[in-house]
Amino acid sequence: MPLSSMTGFARADGAHGSYRWTWELKSVNAKGLEIRLRLPPGWDAVEVPVRARAAEALSRGTVYATLSTSREGAAPVVRVNEPVLAAVLSAMRDVAGRIDAEPASVDGILGFKGVIEVVDEVESEDQRRAAEAAFVVGFAEAAGSLAEMRRHEGAALGTVLTQRLDEIAALTARAEAAPGRKPEAIRERLREQIASLIDASDRFDADRLHQEAILIAAKVDVREELDRLIAHVAQGRHLLAQGGAVGRRLDFLAQELNREANTLCSKSNDVELTNIGLELKSVVEQFREQVQNLE
Repeated sequence: MPLSSMTGFARADGAHGSYRWTWELKSVNAKGLEIRLRLPPGWDAVEVPVRARAAEALSRGTVYATLSTSREGAAPVVRVNEPVLAAVLSAMRDVAGRIDAEPASVDGILGFKGVIEVVDEVESEDQRRAAEAAFVVGFAEAAGSLAEMRRHEGAALGTVLTQRLDEIAALTARAEAAPGRKPEAIRERLREQIASLIDASDRFDADRLHQEAILIAAKVDVREELDRLIAHVAQGRHLLAQGGAVGRRLDFLAQELNREANTLCSKSNDVELTNIGLELKSVVEQFREQVQNLE
């Protein structure tokens, strides 16, 4: 399966009957899948099916989805607002008993604000349901476009992440070949530190000295860290090749890579190994930042 980013934008337009509609979708990073809908008043019925379509197309990210609608071509209907007309006539009768004036004409009465209303033709229940279904289909189209855009960005992210893993592998190989890891170099550092221990104590304890030498040797040995770095790089490449929603697993892997780089720095008694460890930390951080964008 291809990799997917969690960021993207998509738009879909369409028409059904007298309605025109537009969906605009924008997605950003998130730990899970969250759909934030903005629907025009009266169209709440599309929310549940729209959320279902989103879950089919996407796995992670916060998706902001906005629906805009307009109605065109519907024949206008002129009607009298009976409550408003009754209130106007009642007021006129009350005033007619107090002043001497000509009776109001029909056009004058109809000219009062709110007495006459011009509204769109009332739609049937079937027409309404058909429009709702068309909006849901339109959302599915927009979600598909969004998913495609996210896959395109995911492919670019995969290239960058592969490059970071290659850099981590190269730095691990440098650490493997560092002169400071050679047995003679380790023996020399042990000799220096043992000499320091002897100078610091008036009494020579051979058993204690042997124990300290073992501890020092264990501290400077980074074999285990290098092996784990190699294994983590191999796992990262496997996940990238596998594709799909692997962002969380790669994020966990980035934490493990950072832990090994930190341990390499803390164990190193060699300047070159320390510098390699610091470079590793920098590259791992770049890897982790890019992984945050992956689904």
